[in-house]
Amino acid sequence: MPATLPAPIHENIQLTGISWQTYEALEAELLDRRLRLTYNRGYLEIMAPSPEHELSKKILGRFVETLAEETNLSIYPLGSTTFKRPDLMGVEPDECFYIRRIQSVQGKKRLNLANDPAPDLVLEIDVINSSLNRLQVYADLGVAEVWVYDGESLTIKQLQNDSYNMVSVSQFFVNVPISDITRFLQQSQTVDYLELVKAFRDWVKLLVNA
Repeated sequence: MPATLPAPIHENIQLTGISWQTYEALEAELLDRRLRLTYNRGYLEIMAPSPEHELSKKILGRFVETLAEETNLSIYPLGSTTFKRPDLMGVEPDECFYIRRIQSVQGKKRLNLANDPAPDLVLEIDVINSSLNRLQVYADLGVAEVWVYDGESLTIKQLQNDSYNMVSVSQFFVNVPISDITRFLQQSQTVDYLELVKAFRDWVKLLVNA
């Protein structure tokens, strides 16, 4: 019987004592719904993204692609791919990119984290829900860097000794003041999408050619 959840889910549902088998069953049943599932050793979070969340996610992902284009950095975007370590954890990032480990995953239709590496860069949008629970999963999976936007500021968290520390410079875009990207993100509700991307690209070009 298909899983039935309270409707609508305005923010998120958090459950404990959930088995891995239950998590996988829910994931299969909810595949066609706009819900994000995070599982970590019996803890399950089910989140319904808001329009604000989705817009911020789309724009920040586009910004990373623009940064890569203008700095000639190769990236391999895998969006909200579900990453699992069977019986322990599963997570769906808002956006993710392989950068240093592209060759290990490029062209693969399925990934197995028992043999394949986790993404190098993950983007998390915290405008409604905290990413703290997901950060522990990313750390356990070995994600090198996570960018977190909470609607007011963009922060960079780098993996150091199995936990994340806040830093001021991205290891992938060392000449870009990432915190300055916040002012572009904050214009997303009022400025045309393509105009905003163009303004961001012009800003990056000035940095690169300075």
